Amino acid sequence: MRWLIVFLLAFLIFNGLRGWLQKLGLGNLPGDFSFKLRGREWHVPLGSSVLLSVLAMAIGFFF
Repeated sequence: MRWLIVFLLAFLIFNGLRGWLQKLGLGNLPGDFSFKLRGREWHVPLGSSVLLSVLAMAIGFFF
């Protein structure tokens, strides 16, 4: 249940910050999907979420 909540929060954050994160190169990685549904464009950043999770885990391990 906790992972579902984390995934949904990451999904909302990525959709809200999509323009800024694309300037950094996130959101265009393999595994990041985008599609249109009912006239709105949705982005599912699976690859970027995995990358950021690994970075957060590494930072947490060292500090």
